[in-house]
Amino acid sequence: MAEFACLQFVSSFAFEAMQKVDVVKLAALSDPELRLLLPCLVRMALCAPADQSEAWAQDKKLILRLLSGVEAVNSIVALLSVDFHALEQDATKEQQLRHKLGGANGESILVSQLQHGLALEFEHSDSPRRLRLALSELLVIMNKVTDSNGEFFIKSSELFESPVYLDEVADVLCILQAELPSLLPITEVAEALLHVRNGSWFMCLLVANVPDSFNEVCRGLIKNGERQDEESVGGRRRTEALRQLCKMNPTQALNVRAMVVEECHLPGLGVALTLDQCKNDGSEDTVTDLVSFVSGLLLGTNAKVRTWFGMFIRNGQQRKRERSSSVLWQMRRQLLLELMAILPTVSSGRIGEDTADTDMEPNISVYSALKEENVVKASAMLRLYCALMGIAGLKPTDEEAEQLLQLMTSRPPATPAGVRFVSLSFCMLLAFPSLVSTPEQEQMTVMWLSWMIREEAYFESTTGVSASFGEMLLLVAMYFHSNQLNAIIDLVCSTLGMKIAIKPSSLNRMKTIFTQEIFTEQVVTAHAVRVPVTSNLSATITGFLPIHCIYQLLRSRAFTKHKVSIKDWIYRQMCETTTPLHPQLIPLIDVYINSILTPASKANPEATNQPITEQEVLNVFNGLTWGENNRCRQRHSITAQLLVLYYTLSYEETLLSNVKPLAVQKKPKSYSAALMDQIPIKYLIRQAQGLQQELGGLHSALLRLLATNYPHLCMVDDWMCEEEVTGTDALLARMLLTSRAKHHSPKKLQEAFQMASTNYTQLMQTLEDLTLLSASELIPFAEALMLDLYRLLDADVPRRILQTVNQLWMLLNTVMPRRLWVMTVNALQPKAKLLRQQKYTQNDLMVDPLIVLRCDRRVYRCPPLMDITLHMLNGYLLASKAYLSAHLKENVDQDSKPYQNNTMGVVGQPEAPEVTREELKNALLSAQDSAAVQILLEICLPTDEERPHSTGKILKQQDQTDGLSESLENTRETLLSNVREVQCLICCLLHQMFIADPNIAKLVHFQGYPSELLPLTVAGIPSIHICLDFIPELLAQPQLEKQIFAIQLLSHLCIQYALPKSLSVARLSINVMGTVLTVLTQAKRFAFFMPTLPCLVSFCRAFPPLYDDVTSLLIQTGQVCASHVATQAQDIDPIITRLKYLKEKAGVTPDLYRSAGLDRIKKDETITPESLDPDVLLCQRVEATFLEIINTAIVGV
Repeated sequence: MAEFACLQFVSSFAFEAMQKVDVVKLAALSDPELRLLLPCLVRMALCAPADQSEAWAQDKKLILRLLSGVEAVNSIVALLSVDFHALEQDATKEQQLRHKLGGANGESILVSQLQHGLALEFEHSDSPRRLRLALSELLVIMNKVTDSNGEFFIKSSELFESPVYLDEVADVLCILQAELPSLLPITEVAEALLHVRNGSWFMCLLVANVPDSFNEVCRGLIKNGERQDEESVGGRRRTEALRQLCKMNPTQALNVRAMVVEECHLPGLGVALTLDQCKNDGSEDTVTDLVSFVSGLLLGTNAKVRTWFGMFIRNGQQRKRERSSSVLWQMRRQLLLELMAILPTVSSGRIGEDTADTDMEPNISVYSALKEENVVKASAMLRLYCALMGIAGLKPTDEEAEQLLQLMTSRPPATPAGVRFVSLSFCMLLAFPSLVSTPEQEQMTVMWLSWMIREEAYFESTTGVSASFGEMLLLVAMYFHSNQLNAIIDLVCSTLGMKIAIKPSSLNRMKTIFTQEIFTEQVVTAHAVRVPVTSNLSATITGFLPIHCIYQLLRSRAFTKHKVSIKDWIYRQMCETTTPLHPQLIPLIDVYINSILTPASKANPEATNQPITEQEVLNVFNGLTWGENNRCRQRHSITAQLLVLYYTLSYEETLLSNVKPLAVQKKPKSYSAALMDQIPIKYLIRQAQGLQQELGGLHSALLRLLATNYPHLCMVDDWMCEEEVTGTDALLARMLLTSRAKHHSPKKLQEAFQMASTNYTQLMQTLEDLTLLSASELIPFAEALMLDLYRLLDADVPRRILQTVNQLWMLLNTVMPRRLWVMTVNALQPKAKLLRQQKYTQNDLMVDPLIVLRCDRRVYRCPPLMDITLHMLNGYLLASKAYLSAHLKENVDQDSKPYQNNTMGVVGQPEAPEVTREELKNALLSAQDSAAVQILLEICLPTDEERPHSTGKILKQQDQTDGLSESLENTRETLLSNVREVQCLICCLLHQMFIADPNIAKLVHFQGYPSELLPLTVAGIPSIHICLDFIPELLAQPQLEKQIFAIQLLSHLCIQYALPKSLSVARLSINVMGTVLTVLTQAKRFAFFMPTLPCLVSFCRAFPPLYDDVTSLLIQTGQVCASHVATQAQDIDPIITRLKYLKEKAGVTPDLYRSAGLDRIKKDETITPESLDPDVLLCQRVEATFLEIINTAIVGV
């Protein structure tokens, strides 16, 4: 400011000397410089120091010698001789008095009876009065600042404005603040000095004499400052004061600037300090501090700072006056100078050589050929101007716009930084098309874009950067052709790294240039196919790549529209991939599949892309082979194989889901089953499971496709087995892996199998060693293992060998299930089929899953191999469902044929209800599942050889008769038998099937099975309780056999599940039996009640409230039989009489009935027929049932 023109400020050299108390530097100061520091030096020399060292004593002597020749020292010594305690008390009293008077100027305690003006009084006064005069004036200003509520004012003070007494006033001020720090805090004093003339000078002297207070004073001034400093006089004075302080202590300038940003106050000060820093540095090799600072404010993550500085830019543009003195104008001028310093000019002749075919005027000069050392600075400059214009709202002047366009259209060297610069320039051109305002500038822009197209391949090959600006050009051209302007805006903002508000309408002129002059759609598609694929494409390669361009062209159907084949490019790119997976690959494959199966328009159904051929698919997986050391050699990366697998599965699923729309056009071919059989799907899925973090969403997408199209590869048992294989046990096995295990070969395994008939030791050792290998390393042994599997069906094979083979099979099942299943089914065929060499294929087994159960019957009694068989059966049942569903979808065009045939019915006869193909498929699947269940239940039945040992009571509950101990003895003998173990395995599978589809359970029980299996199924299948839902329906069937089976099943369910629902169904069955009794003939009555009457005992055991209903039924049954016998003149009355007596006296003589009745039952006296008459036999069965119910009640009591 002008008011400081004649004043000398403390230099940075002097301040540093004071801050470090460097006596040598202090001695080098001139007299005027030393005069400014006298208050502190005099106090330092006179006051008792805390440092008592010899070094300080010597320094103190030097300071005294330095002060000895200065005349002003005497006046300062006199000031220090005043009684400051009394002075402070008077000042406090005056403050209190002014507070009572409300700040009015009344009589002063410090100063009274002023005869002249303040300056004359100061001149004529002694030291104590001078202190009082200055203190009184300072307190007045401080009080006014406190009462001003933030409104700035200038206090006219003769004492602080008279140039004659400035030095003396400064001395007094420094002494007062030093001696009275509690009364005069330095931050409040500094704030008060802003409101007087020469306040900045006084402030610098005050801080220079108390150098440790520099940061405190600066922070206080900034904290109390305005948010926009250039908008007010007070803000400008505060900024100037802080700027002078930072000139005095330049090492703390950046810290002060950081305080400015932290408090979001005084933005002009931050810029001014940065400009001062740039003048001091003068470096031209790196990005200047001004560019870095402003870029950090506008592009940082702090939205508050960004808004604050943007407001500074906007407000600064609106202020027209004092433009040259504005900090914003100085900043813009400095940025423009730096911008012009980067660009060298070239002659117009150079332009003519490059653009001989253009109409450009010869006198136009452009900037070109950026120096390599300036490329990074130019990129930073472009981003800064983008932030200033897009975020802060800076409106460039004509000069700035011209220089910016020259910089944007310059041609950098072929370096990675040059590629980045061109991309930024291109995006800035799109973001601010208003920079191109004249036809000459537009022609220059077209020339530069044409240069970009020509040089793109050279830049990419020279720099080695995969994400070149050529892909971005192509992508923007595609967006313009498809009118996706918002996508262009997102692309620009993403490349620039900032969110800019761009109006889509502002891109109209650039759209015309791109679509009509540079990139027509046909040129875009033709150029895109020639773009090389990105080698080793992964997520680590950022920026805009050829894959982005191809994706957008596929979405817009440009390739099919112009009949350009893109298949080879996509196939090559899929093969050139690695982890981590690039996020654009999966969307690319999806849109490519859609372009294959869906035509671009109905008018041209042939406009589709070509699918990848089967041979190309196989080529990716043919590299997956195993060498002699069992190490997997892959020609393509696992990422490429997974992507091709995803493509094939997704293609098949999309093809099946679009069968009906595709029926009207030429249907695309699906991939053959033979091809799918050769792809190691499960192995690849397992590899993907270990790379989930690097594959992004590919693993989950593959699992979804697998669950839909290959449910037999997604069984829960398999996932649980894989958890065991990949857990800690697998790591421990790898640690125990011996060198002998590593050197096993399939040939050695075959030799061990051939010697097994005489010595199982070698085979056992070989199999145990193989269990230490991983699943992938076991694949070469699969064929040898399955080839000799039939040898393990002999009765003398050790159980440990069978269990080890089971373990190896389950391990192989995690990587090659489909191939393994086919080999296993063929290996377990009966001898007759093996001799005929009848081999089943994968398709045979999916069409007829029951082939799995047509194996050698010895498998049925070999639990480890039966476990394998059941696993395959479950898998093929699921595979058959998926196969039939796919077959139905593939032949959807046949759905209309049955409807045509039904119109030819006989006149007068109602048409038969239509049966759809879907219903037929469901019926076939139900029949298939029920047949499998029935076969498995039949396997559970003991053979003739096994019956003497097991009597069919293996899983019965405690016997319902007193022969309980005898049954338990038989059960204990067979608990560990092969039959028992096979039965458990089958029950587990049936449990899973019933849970998956409860209709299977209903169908099987409506078909019925041997009643001797009921104890096994009810106890061994937990989900069989669902039968309670349909037993009433089964009881309603007209066939007596089904009713009998329902009652027998219910009797076991009531014991196993004594639930309220069971009670209601049991009561229903008793009512049904009572109803049936009245309508059946003698023969049918005998056939119905003989097997069902014992079931009443179970009802009563489970539910005692049914005793009355059961007793009534028994009495009624006996009466019906007795009456029928009476018609034949046979004496049966004694039996009826005995039954009535038993009912009346059931609780009186329990011991008698128990002993007599049970003895007769045991000796077969009651059930041994005295007559062959069915009614007599039935009456005897009624009596036996009655006695058993009484026995049950007594045992229960």
